[in-house]
Amino acid sequence: MLDFIKSILTVFLGLVLFATLSTLGLFSLVLISTRETVPRLSDKTLLVLNLSIPVRDSSPPTTLAETLRNSLSNTETLSTLRQVLNGLEEASRDPRIVGLYLYSGGESNQTGYATLREIRRALVNFSRQGKPIIAYQSDFTEREYYLSSVADTIALHPMGSLEINGFNSDSPFLAGALERLGVGIQVVRAGKYKSAVEPLVLTRQSPENKQQEQQLLDDLWADFLTETGRSRKLSSSQIQSIVDTQAIVTASEAQKRGLIDGVMYADEVTAKLIELTNENKNQDSFRQISLADYTHVINRAQPADPFKTNERVAVVYAEGEIVNGQGTPDTIGGDRLARQLRSIRLDQGIKAVVLRINSPGGSATASDIIQREVNLTRQVKPVIISMGNLAASGGYWIATYGDRIFAESNTITGSIGVFGILPNIQKLTNDNGITWDGVKTGKYADIGTIARPKTSEELIIYQQTVNQVYQQFLTKVSQSRKLPLAQVNQIAQGRVWSGKAAKKLGLVDDLGGLEEAIQAAAKRADLKGQWQVEEFPQPQRWQDQLWGQGRDDQVWRGTLPRMLWNLIQRTIGWQPPISHYPILELLDGQFSDMYADLTMIRLLNDPKSIYARYPFNFHIR
Repeated sequence: MLDFIKSILTVFLGLVLFATLSTLGLFSLVLISTRETVPRLSDKTLLVLNLSIPVRDSSPPTTLAETLRNSLSNTETLSTLRQVLNGLEEASRDPRIVGLYLYSGGESNQTGYATLREIRRALVNFSRQGKPIIAYQSDFTEREYYLSSVADTIALHPMGSLEINGFNSDSPFLAGALERLGVGIQVVRAGKYKSAVEPLVLTRQSPENKQQEQQLLDDLWADFLTETGRSRKLSSSQIQSIVDTQAIVTASEAQKRGLIDGVMYADEVTAKLIELTNENKNQDSFRQISLADYTHVINRAQPADPFKTNERVAVVYAEGEIVNGQGTPDTIGGDRLARQLRSIRLDQGIKAVVLRINSPGGSATASDIIQREVNLTRQVKPVIISMGNLAASGGYWIATYGDRIFAESNTITGSIGVFGILPNIQKLTNDNGITWDGVKTGKYADIGTIARPKTSEELIIYQQTVNQVYQQFLTKVSQSRKLPLAQVNQIAQGRVWSGKAAKKLGLVDDLGGLEEAIQAAAKRADLKGQWQVEEFPQPQRWQDQLWGQGRDDQVWRGTLPRMLWNLIQRTIGWQPPISHYPILELLDGQFSDMYADLTMIRLLNDPKSIYARYPFNFHIR
């Protein structure tokens, strides 16, 4: 027995020693990686923007391991929209910056077109300062060309091509597969265009859904043609002719058609950039600074102001799926965002709020919790809504009662409607020899069971609940937008609209981006002189990442406690059961959108199983 106790103590002391050494090593890496090294900025430097790096509204949730890895490998990380916009604005006035070079690191960029439109506008403003923009690619996708078309010089590799074949969206329909598996799906919905449920119960698009998606794609494509055509001095019909006859245009043909300016190898482009920066021609590179590094330079250069005003405009990011409860760093937890808005409302130094929405919606209950706080906040201080790529259904719900709503012309919005999904696994279990039986004290006591389909009477109850939530949605839009209820009902029905169409319908007040919304908020709050922008939620500090603070499950999410826990598991030979869906992790490439749709279903956690959500699988390619 004594030997056994000694063995246990030895193992325990070994674990403590290992954890201590690991912690010291980890802290050393953190201190090294987080030491601020601001790059030098010389005269006649080119600003470089990598178009393959996706741009989000807010800082993405990252683990401490990812932070360390990116820092140690000097990896250029994902940028936020305001970092890009502010960096381009500062660079346009900075005498040390002589121009801008646009290129792609090779990976496909899936940044939404509304975000790209804001960046594109900043690129146009940069060009107006008389500084050249040069764009070079081995191959152009439409997203990259949408931005690069503003350049003074667009060059393409001799073996390269330009994909310009229009937008499309196709969706997988799961009804046949679910039927084979023995999974039954019943749905209730309000709004004839509310198509989010269609992939679960149909094998092809309904006429209503096809109609709305076609109109939406037409609106977004018209913006693409207009903007790129204006920059390249081509008419929309000229570009459309290329789209319909060639689709993928070779480099030489692209130059002949006026889509690009030159066909060059990379070394030829580099030679021109070396000449632009007055570098020695014998050099193999030009004087440059990435946008991310330039952001660090300008932030460090701004001196601390001892008389800095306390007046602030809060920019609150609502990005991701709307879920009930606290949510996760990459979703919008209804309770968490409501608590954040309450805190902002009580902060006397915050004079106005910009709620930036990039969300397809989700839980109707969570949406209403957030919307209530928006309404209470605007009674105390101005609340301006800024819609990003997507602010639809629940994303539009939380926008109601904002003092003004801004959207880009190619923002996807509307989708005012609700639905409920009622699955059952009766056939699946019966086919595998499992049957169900039980007792109850009321006729509808087991209405929530998945062991059987819902009866016609139960479906009526669910439909009444959905109708009631839909009417509440319509009423909120009618009151906040000052539109007749009948008119709102006509433009609702779950139908999605472009920002341009939404403005004509009265669902949006102004066409513009995040910066326009911030200026409008400051003006409405009558802010004069100096004032600052404060962003929420604020990026998590590495100390909090280490210990898991700032998360709802706190310590157990931290890197260090998780490392110790994993070590203990391996020491005693125990592994936790698999709680994820490993088969889904095998889906990549052309199935990545389907994977995202399937994993999204796990986020459907509304207490009444009623959702205000944009269609699951509408992906623009």
